[in-house]
Amino acid sequence: MTDKKPIRIGCAAGFWGDTETAAPQLLEGGRLDYLVFDYLAEITMSIMAGHRLRRPDGGHAHDFVTRVMKACLPAVMEQGVKVVTNAGGINPLASREALQSLAASMGLSPKIAVVLGDDLMPHKDALRADGVREMYVGSELPDGVLTMNAYLGAKPIAEALAAGADFVITGRVADSAIVLGPLVHEHGWSWDDYDRLAMGSLAGHIVECGAQATGGLLTDWELVGDYSDVGFPIAECAADGSFVIDKPPGTGGRVLRAGVLEQLLYEIGDPRAYMLPDVVCDFTQVQAEQIDDDRVRVTGATGHPPPEKYKVSATYPDGFKTTVGFLLAGEDAARKAEAIGKALIAKTEKLLKARGYAGFRDTRIDVLGAESTYGEHSRGRASREVVLRLAASHDDGDALKLMVRELPQMGTGGTPGFASGIGGRSGAMAMIRLFSFLVDRARVHERVDLDGEPVAHDASPPVSYFDPAVLEDQQLDYPAVDSDCRVPLIELATGRSGDKGDHSNIGILARDPEYVPYIGAALTEEAVARHMAHVLDHARSRVTRWALPGSDSWNFLLEHSLGGGGVASLRPDPQGKAFAQQLLALEVPVPKALYDRLQSQGEAP
Repeated sequence: MTDKKPIRIGCAAGFWGDTETAAPQLLEGGRLDYLVFDYLAEITMSIMAGHRLRRPDGGHAHDFVTRVMKACLPAVMEQGVKVVTNAGGINPLASREALQSLAASMGLSPKIAVVLGDDLMPHKDALRADGVREMYVGSELPDGVLTMNAYLGAKPIAEALAAGADFVITGRVADSAIVLGPLVHEHGWSWDDYDRLAMGSLAGHIVECGAQATGGLLTDWELVGDYSDVGFPIAECAADGSFVIDKPPGTGGRVLRAGVLEQLLYEIGDPRAYMLPDVVCDFTQVQAEQIDDDRVRVTGATGHPPPEKYKVSATYPDGFKTTVGFLLAGEDAARKAEAIGKALIAKTEKLLKARGYAGFRDTRIDVLGAESTYGEHSRGRASREVVLRLAASHDDGDALKLMVRELPQMGTGGTPGFASGIGGRSGAMAMIRLFSFLVDRARVHERVDLDGEPVAHDASPPVSYFDPAVLEDQQLDYPAVDSDCRVPLIELATGRSGDKGDHSNIGILARDPEYVPYIGAALTEEAVARHMAHVLDHARSRVTRWALPGSDSWNFLLEHSLGGGGVASLRPDPQGKAFAQQLLALEVPVPKALYDRLQSQGEAP
């Protein structure tokens, strides 16, 4: 196994709508074996469901064919690069038909496989009868479910490749599976070689968000340089599981150790048990080494047998929301904006009552430019230029149109400084909520179709399963720092944050091993909960901390911190993308000698 050449896998999309320049860039300079595209998020599935209701051939990432492959298919075929993507969404067969039609128009005939079986909508009634419960709050399956998709693993992808597929189009699979599948196929890994499966999954986890591994979202963003043509990531994966992250030569962005490790921490929970359909990963001892310019080597992930059940994400409609905004300038801009916002909501509430509507379900006023997303930590009240953002939700979309119609009147009947509306007049949009639950593997019947013919699928269950309940709590005791000297956390660490439904996570990475005890002592679960109290739903929220000693980092999970998350949230940051930036402002006690050294280096205020 060890004499096999590394497999180079480039990721050209981290979400539906990512740049169309990534695939040509990777094909031109990446020396690829595989090109993968990750298009799906929970909310994407519900958007695709709406598309399919309007058109039978909808429900997939159509621009994968109409934009990307239209430009790149000849190069893909000429270079012999195989493509794996979850662009199939909720209609993988239609995605294949579109690609086949394009290929035929170019005189090409790639072998195209589809992975099916993730769609559980046909089993909705049976699952309701089973009494499935939401995995975080225990609620019952709601009425009006739009989508219901199990997260499949990498096995059907590997089987499709073994059958000779040039393209593999899936519906909902674990994001990292689009990388793990090719690695299992190429390196001949067994499905019980859990350490290698964990490393292959980590490679997928690092590159699945595209340019986030090559300088995107980097805390020290000024190190990145050129953002106009950021290189997209390539995972060069050896047969022993280790891999190197790099990017095409001559492209912008940077591949840095800190950026790769920040991405390791992105959107995870317990790093000892990162749950995937094929393996439960332990990332606590992962290490990354800068081996050259724009090349970072990663080792150290280990694995356990997979979980007993598959995770399923369902989506359902829950009323409507609208968002309106305008620019306001002048002295006391923030106070004036708040006054207009309160007045507009109060006026609209009266109109709703007069016309027989119920009141708003929820409203939110944010003064952007006055650091309203920072809660009590705001330092921006003196700003003379702000954007007022108003959001409201209601059971009836027509009721929300009243607030939209009344907004312009504030330009003549409100406080001075009303400059212009922002983003035009918004209409009401459906609020889509996520319902996650676990289902027995026997309920999921995955299968592979290659150009209309079934591919043999090994449906035998794993020999054993892993239960994360066996893990004991980490002992995270750090000596207290007896010092009045304090520095912002950002002087000692970098960070990255993300979302899963209504929960967010914040990953914190020490800049130097010397700083670990000071960060660990300061960033207790209680301290993080206090600092981030303005985003927490205090009736349900909990903050949990885990350490990753191999990378001198920590992960914090903030449960119920996104106001419902995604499209269901009224917040301006519904995915918690800026939470790490807020936590990095926390003041950390340090010894005076370290404080003096940082100050002399210009790294402390």
